[in-house]
Amino acid sequence: SFLWLKMNVLVSVLGLSLVLVACATQSPYQAVLRHSRIRGSQQGPNVCAMQRLSDSNRKYFTNCKQWYHRKVCGKPTVISYECCPGYERIPGTRGCPAELPLVNIYNTLAVVGASTTQMYSERAKLKEEIEGPGSFTFFAPSNKAWAALPTEILDALVSNVNIELLNALHYHMVNRRLTSEELKHGSSFASMYLDFPVHIHHYSNGIVTVNCARLIKPDQRASNGIVHVVDRVITAISNNVNAIIDLDDNLERLRAAMAAAGLTSLLEGEGSYTVFAPTNEAFQKIPQETLNRILGDPVALRDLLNFHMLRHVQCSESIVSGSAMETLQGATLEVGCDGDQMTLNGKAIVTKRDQLGTNGVVHYVSELLIPDSAKVLLELAEGSSVTVATQLFVDAGLVSHLKGSEALTMLAPLDEAFKGESRSRSELRKLLRNHLVKGQLSSQALYHGQELETLGGLRLRVFVYRNNLCIENACIAAHDKTGRFATLFTVDKLLTPPTGTIMDVLKDDDRFR
Repeated sequence: SFLWLKMNVLVSVLGLSLVLVACATQSPYQAVLRHSRIRGSQQGPNVCAMQRLSDSNRKYFTNCKQWYHRKVCGKPTVISYECCPGYERIPGTRGCPAELPLVNIYNTLAVVGASTTQMYSERAKLKEEIEGPGSFTFFAPSNKAWAALPTEILDALVSNVNIELLNALHYHMVNRRLTSEELKHGSSFASMYLDFPVHIHHYSNGIVTVNCARLIKPDQRASNGIVHVVDRVITAISNNVNAIIDLDDNLERLRAAMAAAGLTSLLEGEGSYTVFAPTNEAFQKIPQETLNRILGDPVALRDLLNFHMLRHVQCSESIVSGSAMETLQGATLEVGCDGDQMTLNGKAIVTKRDQLGTNGVVHYVSELLIPDSAKVLLELAEGSSVTVATQLFVDAGLVSHLKGSEALTMLAPLDEAFKGESRSRSELRKLLRNHLVKGQLSSQALYHGQELETLGGLRLRVFVYRNNLCIENACIAAHDKTGRFATLFTVDKLLTPPTGTIMDVLKDDDRFR
């Protein structure tokens, strides 16, 4: 019986190991599809739960987070139950018990929502090729994708049937069978149009794109290949990211800034980048004094431009919620969405999306994003919850320090620190001179017993406690903001610099006489 028990334990361990290996090797899309199957299983066999945005017809296989929040891109979703890829319903039975008949690609197009692609395939004389022998992958635009094409582009394709339309359709095809498992992130495959590559991105949330078009019905198998239905018509890519910027007059000011910062060669070379490209209008919105300062400072300019770039390709269709992404500058941007809008740091400032190049993608933005590292001290303060202190610093005649290149650290009390304050504004302005410390400091480098010299000539003591880091009686209340030359510490109280020994304090208080 002991041997029997050992064998059962061994079988259980091996079974668990196989499950873990299967989960580890499963692609993100397959993991999301599996979750959709689990959520749809109560409706019958081979049923997948789908989430549809209630104000549009965009549908997604559901992952765990989306299922519980019932939201995509911040908007409520409606749950629907549909046949999983490769299955169909039979009248009078539960679920989707029947496998779709395995027919050629041409006939498959009609049953997966790509009948317009089927029609154009016949018109372009592609029908015989995709009905015949072979092993193809067809990234087939949905009917809605064709309908969304601008009229002039569609007319240009259709009017020259034998060349342009055939070339366009061939660019949607690869001369081998590629399942979603084989569509690896960052891979590319030669298309059947002059071997121009199609670019694949397979994101961790299960979304797969080809040239930034989302696969909305992947893995529709056919006798001579496989069909992936996509949500837009894709076009051949020949320019790198720098060329996209170089060819658009609306990005003229960005182009000049990139050249001045020596970043042109970066976007001409190998790699994978996302560029949030500020338009000429975005540059014009910045105060001229600020813009001139940054453009005249090579370090600040480089930080500004690197803050608009990611070191990976982020297609807009891959985004279903906000996510912090590290920029080339080192700080993070929250890249998200609000309904149909792509957002940066919660703002819908992306005006043109998914301009794909050979080494990345460009999204146009209507606002310039200035990182803390390119800001002077006054700009850091104006972007924080220290409005009262900032105005008092200005009133105290300290603007030259706040706008200059002097290495300083500002100890800025929160607005709440001034509630109930009985001292006059003139007294407060004098006090705030001792809220500017010499040197650009980091709170992480402060140590217990350290003394800091203020512009007012006083020395302030640092106290390190288990859960607090304090300078005299004020404790640091937020993360540092590190600017071009200076740092901002937000503190919870107005500083009260020491005025004597403990005995002096007792002598000055009538209660202890």
